[in-house]
Order: sequence, then C-alpha cells, then structure tokens
Amino acid sequence: MKPASPVLLALLAAGLVAGAGGTGWLALRAPAEAATEPLPLPPDVPRLAEGPEYERCLGLVRTDLVEARNFAESWEVGGGGEGARHCGALALLAAGEAERAAERLEGLGRASRASAATRASIFAQAGQAWMMAGETGRAYGAATMGLTLMPDDADLMLDRAVALGTLRRYADAMDDLNRVVALDPQRAEAWVFRAVANRHLDRVDQAAEDIGQALALVPDNAEALLERGIIRQIKGDTAGAKADWQRAVALAPDSPTADLAQQNLALNEAGPQRR
Repeated sequence: MKPASPVLLALLAAGLVAGAGGTGWLALRAPAEAATEPLPLPPDVPRLAEGPEYERCLGLVRTDLVEARNFAESWEVGGGGEGARHCGALALLAAGEAERAAERLEGLGRASRASAATRASIFAQAGQAWMMAGETGRAYGAATMGLTLMPDDADLMLDRAVALGTLRRYADAMDDLNRVVALDPQRAEAWVFRAVANRHLDRVDQAAEDIGQALALVPDNAEALLERGIIRQIKGDTAGAKADWQRAVALAPDSPTADLAQQNLALNEAGPQRR
C-alpha cells in the first residue's frame, strides 16, 4: 500500500462489529501514542529552504529532537526565516506537540512565498498534525486550503476524506475518494476508505466491491482484511470474517489493526447477545 502523506501515519479506516455497522474511521496512530515516541520524517519533506543549516536541522529532527528544537530556535533568532520555522514545527510534531506544530505549519502555509505545490504540502502537514491533536475540523480546513492551491493533489484529497469520515460526513468523503481513485486507481488505501464510506452509507455491496479492489492491488494488507471481515460479518459470512481477522492479526501483530481484529474476534465469539 502506498505510504501515507508526510509525518502523520493516521490513515486507514476500520471499525468494531458491535451493532450493525461499526464505529467509523480510526486513526492508527493516535495523539497519545505520538506523544510517547518520536515520529519518523519521510524522505520527501517539502523544501522551504536550502543550505547546510536546513539540512542539519532536518537531520537533527530524525536523530535528536531536543537539539533540533534548540538549533531551530537559535537559527530563527539569527534570521533563519521559513526554513528555521519549518524545522522547528517538524521537531514539535515529532515530539508529540501536535497542536503547537499544527498552528505553526498552518501559519507557514499561509505566509510562505514558496511555490503553490510546496505550500500545499505544508498545509497537508498541518492537517495531519491537527488530526493528531484531535482537531478534526481544523484538519479539514487545512486540507481544503491546500486543495485551493493544488486542486488535483490526491494526497490532500485523501487527507480531507479522512477528516470528513471522522466527522461522519461520509457522503462528502465519498466525493473526494471518488476523485482519488479516478486520478490514481492503483492507490489501495483509497479503495479501503471508499469501502468504509460505502459501508456507513449502507451500500454494503458497493463496499464489498471496493474492498475487493483494494485486496486485488495488495492481497496481504492487514487494514483491508480487517475491513473485509467487517463487511463479511454484516453479510452473514461469520467464517469468512473470522478468517480475515485472524489473517490481519498474523500480518500485523502488535499493531492497532491487530487490536481491532482481536476485538472483533472476541465479539464474534461472544455471540449476538453480547454485542
């Protein structure tokens, strides 16, 4: 499955099978988890500056967060400009201070003199940070601002769809997801999200088609198997659901996906009277 947009790995929707439909999107890296371990920077951080100071600062974000923050602050005081502010915001985000990072990244996106594509990427980072901070409405706003700059950016569309799904605006999320799969039909995680949105819109047969497409692209994707198990359970295929959830656990042990699959297996064993 194609990696998530930069910094925040808060993708892929799933749910519990208690009740008829499940619980909606679930961020696989919650804010509490982010606060306890540094987040890795992806290799394609949007560039707001050039030069050795910027490279050093970004390198420190990957290796020494305390020193990265100190360096970014000193550099900004000394005239480091957008590069210093960007690096300082990334250091905050990697350290789990998502709300402060989101505010700074959004401010950079608004004020920067960089290209439209670079500013859109900064808004994407801001939106993901807002999601980590639990500020879903602001995440939606940041993604929307990015899309005003780059209307065909599939990463931003997917980010906004995640925010909309978290807000239970599944029909609106579907609009963005339809555009993503039209632009990039090989993007498996978009098909998984679309399956979840269709399921919540009571379009179970369409959800099953979407998840089938995702698994045709990435047969051993744990999140897709988790979702297919939910769809199979709704359609009355208890044995198939159990097999999918067991496979998801085997593929991604000690992960939030495995935790959800285990919960679904326990609910399945408990029977309808316990759901």
